[in-house]
Amino acid sequence: MKFINFSIVKFSFFLTAGILVARFKPFIDFRYLLVPSFVLLLIFWTISRKIIPQKIFFGVITYSCFLFLGATLYQYQTPSFQHQHYSKKISTHNLLQLKIKEVLKKNAYQFKYIVEVISNHNERSTGKLLLNVKRNSGTTMYAVDNLLVVNSKIEKIPSPLNPHQFDYSKYMKSLGVYHQINISNMEILNKSKGQATLRGQANKLRRFLISKLKQNNLTPNELAIVQALVLGEKRDISKILYENYAAAGAIHILAVSGLHIGIIYMILLYILGPIKNILKSEKYLNILIVVMLWGFAFLTGLSPSVIRAVTMFSFFAFAKVINRDTNAINTLFLSYFTLLIINPNWLFHVGFQLSYLAVLFILWLVPVWNKIYYPKHMILKKFWGIITVTLAAQIGIIPLSLFYFHQFPGLFILTNLIILPIIGLILCLGILLILLSSINNVPDWFAFSYNYLIKLLNSFISWIADQNVFLFQDISFNFNQVIFSYLILTTIAVYWKLKTQKIVLLTILSLSILYYSNLLLKKYHLANELIIFHKTRHSLIGNKKGQKLEIFKYDSLKKLENSYPIKGYRIYYDINKYSEKKIPAVFSYKNKMILIVDSLGVYPKNHKADIAILINNPKINLNRMLDSLKPKLIVVDGNNYKSLIPLWEKSCYERNISFHSTSQKGAYIIR
Repeated sequence: MKFINFSIVKFSFFLTAGILVARFKPFIDFRYLLVPSFVLLLIFWTISRKIIPQKIFFGVITYSCFLFLGATLYQYQTPSFQHQHYSKKISTHNLLQLKIKEVLKKNAYQFKYIVEVISNHNERSTGKLLLNVKRNSGTTMYAVDNLLVVNSKIEKIPSPLNPHQFDYSKYMKSLGVYHQINISNMEILNKSKGQATLRGQANKLRRFLISKLKQNNLTPNELAIVQALVLGEKRDISKILYENYAAAGAIHILAVSGLHIGIIYMILLYILGPIKNILKSEKYLNILIVVMLWGFAFLTGLSPSVIRAVTMFSFFAFAKVINRDTNAINTLFLSYFTLLIINPNWLFHVGFQLSYLAVLFILWLVPVWNKIYYPKHMILKKFWGIITVTLAAQIGIIPLSLFYFHQFPGLFILTNLIILPIIGLILCLGILLILLSSINNVPDWFAFSYNYLIKLLNSFISWIADQNVFLFQDISFNFNQVIFSYLILTTIAVYWKLKTQKIVLLTILSLSILYYSNLLLKKYHLANELIIFHKTRHSLIGNKKGQKLEIFKYDSLKKLENSYPIKGYRIYYDINKYSEKKIPAVFSYKNKMILIVDSLGVYPKNHKADIAILINNPKINLNRMLDSLKPKLIVVDGNNYKSLIPLWEKSCYERNISFHSTSQKGAYIIR
């Protein structure tokens, strides 16, 4: 008998659907649908267990329960369904007691934290905030579980000011964070140590181990890689080094996840193997391994990726403990189901999506390929295993990776053929280095040798990344194409298993719908538009004609094709022809006369203009210009002093002239 049948796959599907429904239909209270559904299910199950389950109606009610469960769980993590959420009482100044939950990667200007709101105006509150503390010479770094009291304004996390850019507010929303506060260290009224939590103790231990690691004279890049590989600390990895790993198709080794947990699991299984003979039972061995895996998770700070991986392996081990035969895919979906029950927001984490897709395709494709061909020679077996696992994982994540990252590392198989055979050794030696560091007993030769080994790894990654001809970048891949790709892969999988034509016909219908919707999207992409981008201290105007983009810039000699915000915009619309020119003083677009007024403040007197764009702090009397040109709209871009914008806006308001500041409202688009 199977430990879990494929019902868990169906339950997971409807739970996921429920979370998605709640995300896009937030104003429906699904609790009023969940409770009656479960009551109805219980009644029918009690009345007739043998007959009812075979009925379609019973199946509909069952799956509806899981759909409503997913929706309800998601809703109760949103502010509108939390009565004590801080957002219910936001004023100009908010007296907040905060507890630090997570330390984020700092930037050049700020230390960043995710904090839990304990109280707002001395009233108990819930919810999480993004805390940004200005960096200066006297700024203190805070740790997890620290308590802070601040009196500050609560602000929304701003959405991107230009179209088709990374949306940080959306990302933070997936973490359950909807607002932010910006303060200096001097504005913190009180600081204290809060009650210790498991995560806080884990972070304290990790900080201690990192401080010990830094005493071993490891070079900065190599130290950063060791911290990432063993402790899950990626904040010290330089941008260039991170990009090299991404370009080489090795980014997965920098995030402690299923790969690392799998390696440690196999190592522990090998090292602790003799215990099975001593104890005469495999149960206690599996229990011990699970405990040690969770210990490693604790060591890495209990990050979501590690929790996901350890949870999955714990289910595998648990199945062995209770002596039940288990199906790997069932176990995978059971861990997936459990984690979404705990935190539905994880569904929207890129790492969560990629890790489960990678494992799913490994479990599906590798056994199929092994049936077709499986080498007998031991060395060939190892290389065949690396190739099949790597290829299966890549097939599973390619559509989603293209959608999120718009690039494909062509040498990923070569990279993994070299790295994967030694990553276990690197990981084991890294753990040993950290253990020896904690007791101040690291031999110099060992530290030097390990540093050299990591340096060789980084050099190899850098060499692979430099092979630009094999790195396919700036790939435009929309959400429709993602769905299209996975429908095709699902069709292949189901047809391979069931050999039925019904699923093929259903998929053809679905693909046809997607194809025509993609044509509509393509038509939208090919539409023409004029866009005044927002970029601080720069003036950029884009004229898009189908898949051609002409950028007008003020005085920069630097090519802007691969810079913000042009790159994201160019990739989204799959621009195949690009050019740059200097901004003209006046031009026409769709029968609209557009006038550019720059720092010189020169403009044609008594000349009508539909739109006037102010750039580079023009020295003008705006009232006089408005009376002369009588424009219908004034656009102010990011290349102007912020202090001037309110004055200009007031002048326009007094004359009933529309006003658009890109720093406040984002890019202005004319279609």
